[in-house]
Parts: sequence; C-alpha cells; structure tokens
Amino acid sequence: MAEKWERLVDALGPAETWTTASELAERLGVTTRTIRNYAAQANAGGLIVESGPAGYRLDRAAWAARRSEPRREATPAMRAARVIRSLIDATEGLDVHETAAANHVSDSTFEADLARVRARLEGTGLRLVRHGPRITLEGPETARRRLLGALFRDESARGMLELDALRAAFPEVADFRAALVAGLAEAGYAPNEYGLNDVLLHTAIALDRVAHDHPLEATDAAAPASTDRPAPAPDAVAAGGGPLSELLARLVTEHFGTSVGPADLAHLTRLLETRAATRTTESAHADAPDRPLSPRGPLVRRVVASASAAYLVDLDDDDFIDRLALHVDNLVARASESSFSRNPLTTSIKAAYPLIYELAVYIASELARSEGIAVIDDEIAYIAMHVGAYLDRRRSRGEVVRVAVSAPAYHDVHTVLADRVRAAVDDDVDVVVGDDDAGSADLTVAVIAPTAPVERLVVVSPFPTDADLERVRAEVSRVRRARRRMRLAASLSRYIAPELFVRGMRGLDREGVIRHLGDRMISSGVIDQAYVEGALERERLSSTAFTEHLAVPHAMTMSARRTAIAIAIDDTPVDWGGAHVHVVALIAFAESGRAEFQEVFDQFVEAFSERENVQRLVQGAEDYPGLLAELARLMEPHGS
Repeated sequence: MAEKWERLVDALGPAETWTTASELAERLGVTTRTIRNYAAQANAGGLIVESGPAGYRLDRAAWAARRSEPRREATPAMRAARVIRSLIDATEGLDVHETAAANHVSDSTFEADLARVRARLEGTGLRLVRHGPRITLEGPETARRRLLGALFRDESARGMLELDALRAAFPEVADFRAALVAGLAEAGYAPNEYGLNDVLLHTAIALDRVAHDHPLEATDAAAPASTDRPAPAPDAVAAGGGPLSELLARLVTEHFGTSVGPADLAHLTRLLETRAATRTTESAHADAPDRPLSPRGPLVRRVVASASAAYLVDLDDDDFIDRLALHVDNLVARASESSFSRNPLTTSIKAAYPLIYELAVYIASELARSEGIAVIDDEIAYIAMHVGAYLDRRRSRGEVVRVAVSAPAYHDVHTVLADRVRAAVDDDVDVVVGDDDAGSADLTVAVIAPTAPVERLVVVSPFPTDADLERVRAEVSRVRRARRRMRLAASLSRYIAPELFVRGMRGLDREGVIRHLGDRMISSGVIDQAYVEGALERERLSSTAFTEHLAVPHAMTMSARRTAIAIAIDDTPVDWGGAHVHVVALIAFAESGRAEFQEVFDQFVEAFSERENVQRLVQGAEDYPGLLAELARLMEPHGS
C-alpha cells in the first residue's frame, strides 16, 4: 500500500506540464487543501513536488534520486518492494530481525511491512513462507521474473521512463534495441515499438538472473503463467531455433558479451514473437504463397464482417484482414498464457477515437468468445490501432470548409498566398480569393484585418510563415468541431427527456448507476431489462469511461425501441474503473438509428472530453432546464 501522498506523485508522474490543484483534487477525490498537505508531506524529505501559480508538477530527477537512496526509502510501499527484491535473490531466505535493522525500522513495523509483501504476492504464483525468524519466497523462476518486471514498472510509473531506467541499468540496451529493430525488419517482421520495451525489460531481467546463477530450466519455461491454462509441451519450449531465436542469440552475445541457455532463449523468443514482432503480409506470402497467412483468417473475416454490419463501417479489405489475423495469432498466444502486452496509448485512444475503440471492443469480444480467452483494455487498444490505421487511409472528412483569402492585388501576392493556404490544408477545404467571398466563407484569412467584422478571422503575413499556416489549420479544425457540436447539441436536446435526467449519483457504484439509469429508460418504454444486462456485459469487457470525467455505458446491440439518452450528473465523482467520473450517459439506439449512432457517440465523447465543458455541465445542470441551457451553449458558433 502506497503512502497517501504518493497518490499525488502517481498523478503528477505522467504529466509533462503543470497540473492545477482543483484538477488534482478531482482526480484523487480529495479537497485542494488535502492536495497542499500531500505536497508538503512529499517534500518533507527534500523538494520533489514543485508548486506555483499554475499548480503542481513533479521534479522527476529529484524523485528518482530520492528513490535511489536506501536510507530514504522510508515509506511502507518502498520498503515492501525492497524486501521482495531481496527475497527474489536470496536462495536461503532472509532473517526478519536483520532485515528490519537494514531497513532502519523496528521489528513491529517490519511485521506490518510483511503483511504488505503478502498482499503484493497475491496472484503472482509466489508465496511468503516463514520458519521462525527466517522468511523465504517459494515459487517458480518465471513467476519471480514476472514480479521483478511488475516492480520495475511500478517504479517507472512514478515519473521515470522505463527505457531511460533500463539504459541506466544496462547501458548496452539502446544499441541492442536498435539492432533488434533492424534485424526484425530484415527477417520480414514488423516490430511493435510499444511492446518492444517489455521484451527489453525481460531480456535485462534474464541477463541479471543468469548472471546471479538463476537461469530458467526447461520446466520453468514450460510452466503456464496461470494455473487455469495448459502448459505448452516442454520439448516445444526448449527446442528454440528459427530466425527470431537466432537473431536474439546473436545480438545478446554481440551487445552484452554473454549468452543464455536454451530455456531462457526460448522464453525470450516467445516474448518477442508474441509481443513485439508480427510477420508482415509480404514476407508471409513470400514464404508460403499457396497457404493462408493465418489459420484464423476465416474467423477474423467473419468477425470483421459482423462489426462492419453493426457499425456501418466498411472494413472489407483483404490486406487489412490478413494483417489483423496475424496480430490475432499473437494475441491468442499471449492470452493463453495470461501474459498480455501493455499499450501506453490506451487512454488516449479511448478519449480521442471512441468509435474506433468501440469497433475494437466489438471485434475483441467476438474473438474472445470464439477462442475462449480474455482480452484486456491494452490489447483492445492494439486492435483499435489496426482499425484506425486502415480507416485513416480511407477516410474522407466530408466537412467542406470555405476559406476566403483576402490580400492586396499587388503583382501575384494574393494568388501566391491562396496557393500556400491550399497546400497547407486538406482537400475538403475550398479556398477562394477576394473580399466579395468573405461574407459566405466559414473562415477569412487576411493580410489586413477587414473593416467589417467577420465571424472567424486569421491575420497572416503576405508571405505566411509555418506558424501562420498552423493557425489556419487549427481554425479550420475549430470550424468543423463547432459544426459537429451544433449537430450534437440538437440531437441531445431531442434524445434526453426530462425523466431521463438524474442529478446525483452518490452512494451508487458503477453497476448501480447503470441500473438506475436503465430503470428510468425501462419506465419510459425505451429499452427492456435485456438491454441493461447487455450494457453491464459491455462494461465488463472494457470500461466505458472514455475520458477522465465521462462514462458512456451502452450495449453492443441496437435493440432499443427508440433512440434515447439517460444522463446522470454529480459534482462528487463516481469511481468508474479507476476514472473519477462526473457525467454518465447511458445511450440506447434503435436499429433505425445506426447511422446516427456513429456521429452522436463520437462527438459526445469529444465534446465532453474537455474538462471545461464537463465543469460547466456539472455546475450549470442543476435541473433539466439547466441541462438544456448547457447543451445550448454547445450550439454557440464559437464553441470549440
């Protein structure tokens, strides 16, 4: 268990800029005064949390330095982590009295630390065994390595980048990584840069354990990550061979000046091929032109066709399906061992591309049902990246913006300016030249501000700089977003009836809020109980908290009798799978509303992903008229 002030450090760790006290208070569910107290407690051993007019930020270097000083590792969580690391290395175990003295705590305090150690070991496959004053750790080597990786990630999450920390421990890792990426490409594999760091971490752990005479044996490598999964055959694990195994063996020798045994090499190879290396469709075709690229190709094609029909999105492309099928092969291999690949972009993908993520949830749920596996959020986000990359290549914004360029007609200055603007924007921007067109334009780009006021104006130099053109692009995006907001607000006003608005969610958990809103919809004749159960099932697949403050629960079937939205708002947040949610919108769509679902769902998340919009809604929507007033604000032309 972490000290309370460490929650503040955890919240500040990922932030690159200052974070206000009110935002931190909302995120942690405390008052701004408590945030000040946390900061004071954190700084008791030296300044690590900086404060100023803009809020708070973490001094990462100071925090890393504090954690590296043994005598300052005084918090229970830090001590427990140190004890676990020591136990992993101590074949003969540890003496509790000597270890307490080494950690500068009393025997009674150390006993409390051991309770934290036992709690941390739950579900790891390891257990703490005590005989009198001596404690030992029992469990397989693979479980010890997984726990070392988890402890490393815990430390890295608090203001330290994993790769930077790895480089500090193993200076050779940077060159090893570069050589591995190049080698994968040469061997016909597409590297997963996000999963590669995990492979590097386990490579470093393996090298360290081998150096301390703790290599993997064939039985360790064959042990399943979870007791409810069958282990692969020992001969398959120890066999090794293949291009990835040869590549790893060569690079480990070249860059670290050592080697690992067959079981360690087979373990690292499996990690690489299931987490960070996928055969490219080109290389797979070249190796076996007459064979299917993946045995799961037909399954993936059926699932993708079902998703396309459900969400009215065209995903019928052989290359896309082949690539996704190859990815699914690795996903199933990871899931069969409960050894999933983390994705640092999961939260941002959910917030920025909710519909794409929803498509991925649908695909993942169908795959999970067919293969009998579980698929976590990070793995769903990887599927979303496949879907998003494909759709991005095919997408057409369909939001034509008319831009009038106004400049003195001196030589060809005005035409050159218009050409520069055209080149800077996308094909769905109609650029016209001349003041006569300014009245009907969505945006005016002018060298001199016009005497008559215009709704949206960007003043640039006659020969625009990159910064000028970036401002033009940003304003075009605002125009499109304002249009979408207007359509969204109109839809919300139509779909949210007075009886479907709830002020206050206190005392209810995530399931309670969904059931409460579902009861409102059932009473209004919108849905039946089966829809509510479907929404709960969807929630169990992946949290519908698409942003820190907003959750949008819904079922994956469009079986409502009519399209409607039930919304609950509270100034006290609800814990929604780790997010602190102030606004919950249960969305129910009828089959006839499938096309509209895409825009409403996507834009609802976009509109309320901005903290200011959520705050306005929470403060202003005290009743149904207040809700309508805040929705009307979204229709304002300058809403962005």
